[in-house]
Amino acid sequence: MSTPPGVFITLEGGEGAGKSTAAQRLSALLRAAGHEVLATREPGGTPGAEAIRALLLNSDTELTPMAQTMLHFAARADHVARIIRPALARGAVVICDRYSDSTMAYQAYGMGVEIPAITALTRLIDLTPDITFILEVPDDVSKSRLKSRGAASDRYERLAPEIMARITQGFHAIATAEPARCLLLDGTQPPEALAARMRAIIQERTGR
Repeated sequence: MSTPPGVFITLEGGEGAGKSTAAQRLSALLRAAGHEVLATREPGGTPGAEAIRALLLNSDTELTPMAQTMLHFAARADHVARIIRPALARGAVVICDRYSDSTMAYQAYGMGVEIPAITALTRLIDLTPDITFILEVPDDVSKSRLKSRGAASDRYERLAPEIMARITQGFHAIATAEPARCLLLDGTQPPEALAARMRAIIQERTGR
């Protein structure tokens, strides 16, 4: 019997949108259904990419938007080659907390890096998600969730409100441009309901 094709699912959204919790709940549902699931994140997923993550999130280290972009793609190249592609080749379902849409939304729409530059780097990686869930929450919910974490804010959690507004617009533009791949979902609904909705969409679209 041939190995069924893997499925690549990404979760996107602004700060405090609930991506990490949703990814955990969705992974559990898929595992309960008998699927091999790789739950991972960006930046990160490999030792090298996690080291880059630490640099990127450290707000004490100043980095230009283009420098941030290049670091994100360096981490992504290692992550995709070492972790994601092998899992997909095994037929696994890969659930990734952030991917290239975040770089486009944050660094291009939010910080002004030219869109063609990020598009070119995305093509070099050459791996497009099968389904992307973009979670949306109001500003007050985002702020409340970030505050409840009780940890020091990282580089992106400290972005000015006007930048975050442009990032939100960026995610909307991405979803509008690729409706066959991207779905906007309400991130304020209970985690169980959100995960169940995503699980139903995956099953409907991929049969997994």
